[in-house]
Amino acid sequence: MNRLHTAAAPRRLWRTLRAACAALALAAPAHAAPPAPPAPRFAEQAAQAGIVHRYDGPWEHFVGGGAAAFDCDGDRRPDLFLAGGSNPAQLFVNRSAPGAALAFERRALDIPERLLKGVIGAYPLDIDDDGHADLAVLRVGENLVLKGGPDCAFTLANRAFGVDGGADWTTAFAAAWEEGAAHPTLAFGGYVDRSAPGAPWRTCHDNWLFRPKADAAGGPLYDAPQALSPGYCALSMLFTDWAGDGRLSLRVSNDRQYHIDGQEQLWRIEPGRPARPYTAADGWRRMSIWGMGVAEADLDGDGAPEYALTSMGDVKLQTLDRAESDGPTYRDIALERGATAHRPHAGGDIRPSTSWHAAFADFDNDSLLDLYIAKGNVEEMPDFAAFDPDSLLLGGWEGVFREAGEAAGLALPTRGRGGAVADFNSDGMLDLLVINRGAPASLFRNLGWQREAGFGPMGNWLALALRQPPPNRDAVGAKVQVRVGDRVLTRTVQIGGGHASGGLGWVHVGLGTAPRAEVRVRWPDGAWSHPVRVLANQFAVIGRGAAEARTWLPPQ
Repeated sequence: MNRLHTAAAPRRLWRTLRAACAALALAAPAHAAPPAPPAPRFAEQAAQAGIVHRYDGPWEHFVGGGAAAFDCDGDRRPDLFLAGGSNPAQLFVNRSAPGAALAFERRALDIPERLLKGVIGAYPLDIDDDGHADLAVLRVGENLVLKGGPDCAFTLANRAFGVDGGADWTTAFAAAWEEGAAHPTLAFGGYVDRSAPGAPWRTCHDNWLFRPKADAAGGPLYDAPQALSPGYCALSMLFTDWAGDGRLSLRVSNDRQYHIDGQEQLWRIEPGRPARPYTAADGWRRMSIWGMGVAEADLDGDGAPEYALTSMGDVKLQTLDRAESDGPTYRDIALERGATAHRPHAGGDIRPSTSWHAAFADFDNDSLLDLYIAKGNVEEMPDFAAFDPDSLLLGGWEGVFREAGEAAGLALPTRGRGGAVADFNSDGMLDLLVINRGAPASLFRNLGWQREAGFGPMGNWLALALRQPPPNRDAVGAKVQVRVGDRVLTRTVQIGGGHASGGLGWVHVGLGTAPRAEVRVRWPDGAWSHPVRVLANQFAVIGRGAAEARTWLPPQ
């Protein structure tokens, strides 16, 4: 019972997608585009960097394959926890010198190996506010909460935190601090209930919302979860402020493969009240896709985020339709923005793409957000591209993305799943880790632009870390506004989204040619910081209430 069993049925699906792809091709502008700036160049360095890892397994691991990027030893460099499927998950500690080749050291985990197998993905966050990042680990079977300690030590904390890991097939996660809460609210998304009659069809697990209480010592206690029913086979979820007014909702992207009557979901999250879904009466429009991943960014600067939704076929890019209603009503702008990524950009295969992890980031430091999309056939689905390399959509000044995956060196014959975007060697350029199904993980070092004398830096940049007193010392939910000239660049600190992959660490902002920037923070409780002036090309820590940013220098 897996996607391979649908090989005969998708003929109608294939005809529909083929027609859609043809329409997308015909809709492309006929005029010649102006010369594009060069793409950043990436060099694959996984093996030489010490990362030897594979994501394998039966059909339960056709999906998943996540990575968590976070600092587990206090040196502020991003370390990696990688899901292995039928192989054990592994932890790799970052040993990269500034500006040098990437280097990692495998670190043994004091966790039973049987629990490190069956891992789908992981998300880092500091659940108990002790200053050490913990891990929410998604599995086929019992989910794990690993409590972080000094020097990348982890211990099982399900019982200590009162988290029932269940026995579901869990494929999505998100976390946020609700108003007045001492600890985060956790959301877990389920996939197919394999034990239900008629499985896998229309047998999706419910999703679960864990809201915190305090135990006798004031620590987190999650012993009364709420079922978010119905579930439609979630593969990604994200707490989001869809209206830009500071109120949280939970966006869930669902895979219609096993529940054709399912749809994308948005849940209203109000403190002290049970979560409830937005409906058509609220302005929510029904949309049914093969939802694999969610990423958000405020692309037009109106204060409300746009959402990239990966799927089979074309990627969706949704923006709030304010002319239509005051509710969460969206229209798709992927075609007009050049973000459909509906078929492979290299190799000549004209069949539709299969897209998984998505992440907005500024890979070339030109101050414009780009969109990375991991791609790869589910397994051997004949109606979808076999060679389906990852996409790197570079943002343009006219508001349109352009494909640069092949020029950037990302066009490998792998089947991408989850990933992590981070500056692993502290040189101000974002690197990329990709988990591949049935093949070694890829680690791409960003070399910058190619010049006659070799490779070198691109635009200027800032890397920001936010700090506030507990609770929520990492300021999850904060919005960072970086003013460059007459433009304001926005980033949000979030836990969730992507495809089974999360990150916690530096907030990267490309500045283009600007030598400095002015930074303001809207803290999670809605209070704004005073403007802080920061020079370009540095790592800066902004503490709540501080008049100035504190510069951090990476270890040599």
